[in-house]
Amino acid sequence: MKLGIVGLPNVGKSTLFNAITNAGAQSANYPFCTIEPNVGVVAVPDERLDKLVDLYKPKSVVPASVEFVDIAGLVKGAAQGEGLGNKFLSHIREVDAIVHVVRCFENDDIVHVEGSIDPARDIETINLELILSDMEILDKRITRVEKAMKGDKSLAKELEILGRFKEALGNGKCARTVELTPDEEESLVDFNLLTYKPVIYACNMGEDDFLGGIESNERYKAVKAIADEEGSETLPICAQMEAEIAELPKEEKEMFLSDLGIEKGGLDLLIQRSYDLLGLMSFLTAGEPEVRAWTIKKGTKAPKAAGKIHSDIERGFIRAEVINYQTLLDCGSLAAARDKGLIRSEGKEYVMQDGDVVLFRFNV
Repeated sequence: MKLGIVGLPNVGKSTLFNAITNAGAQSANYPFCTIEPNVGVVAVPDERLDKLVDLYKPKSVVPASVEFVDIAGLVKGAAQGEGLGNKFLSHIREVDAIVHVVRCFENDDIVHVEGSIDPARDIETINLELILSDMEILDKRITRVEKAMKGDKSLAKELEILGRFKEALGNGKCARTVELTPDEEESLVDFNLLTYKPVIYACNMGEDDFLGGIESNERYKAVKAIADEEGSETLPICAQMEAEIAELPKEEKEMFLSDLGIEKGGLDLLIQRSYDLLGLMSFLTAGEPEVRAWTIKKGTKAPKAAGKIHSDIERGFIRAEVINYQTLLDCGSLAAARDKGLIRSEGKEYVMQDGDVVLFRFNV
C-alpha cells in the first residue's frame, strides 16, 4: 500500500511524514522545501504478530508495510505547471490513496501561502488542480475512444462512464463522487484519475485542540463536512505532537497518549483508516522460521492470497489449512488445535478472513 501525503505548502506535510516514518525529511517554513518526493516504509502495527511471536519464538518477524510518499506542496496553477506542478501531479498518480493534510491550527510563526487559515478554501484549491489535470486526461481519452468506436461498438459503455466523470469534474466535483457499479469500477483500472483515488483528510490541529476536545475546532468540523459529502475519511492529528511522540520509547509513548486520553497514536489510526478506505486486510503465516503478515483485498479467495507468497503456490494450490488467530492462541499451539479438530481444510472458493492463520498446501 502506497500513500501519498499532499497539501499546500507549509501545512505540516513533511512534519507529519517525519513523525510517522522517522525518515528525517527536510522540513522548513518556506514553500517547496520538498522537491523530490521523500519515501518512507513503515511497519503496520499488529498486536496479533506480537502474540504469535510469543507462541512460536520464530527466527524472523515480517509485518505488513505501508509506503508513505511525501509529495511537494501544490499551489494554484499546478495543473498548468506552476510551482513544478506537473511533476508533483505525476507523483500523485503513482499512489493508491491520498493523505491530504489540511491546516487547522493557528501559528503566526508559520506562514500560510494564502495569508490566512481557511481549510475549505485550501481543499478547494488542491482539488481544483487535480480536477483540471483529470479533465485534460479525460478529454484525450474520450477523443481516443470516440475514434476507436467507429470500428468497435463495445466501447460505448466506457464512453458513457467517461461522460459521467467529465460531467462531475465540470461541476467542480471529484471523480470519486460518481456512483459506479462493481463491474464499472473494475473497468477503471487504467483510468488512473487523481480525483478518483480514495482520500483521508488529515486535519493538522494544535495540541490544545486535543486537550480541549477536537469538536471545538470549527476548522476541523468544516473539513469533516466536506469529507462526509464526498465519502472520504477525516483524521484529526497534530503533526507536531506526533513528531514529539515518535522520539519516545514505547513505554513512555503509551503513557504520553494515556495522559492525553488518546487510545492510539496518529500512525496507527492513519494506517487503520487507510486499510478500511482501500478495503484491505491481513492474513498471517506462522512457524518457527518466520511469523509474517500479508496484506490482501477483502474478498480475496485462497489461491490468490497464496499467490501473494509465491506464484507457484497459487498455480499449484491444493488446499488451505486455516485457523482463526484467536482460536490458535486459545489452544496454545497448532498441534493442540489440530487435536481438537479446529483447523479447517478450505478449497479454491474459500474467501480469506482478516486474522486467518494459514498453511497453503500446493504441488507444482
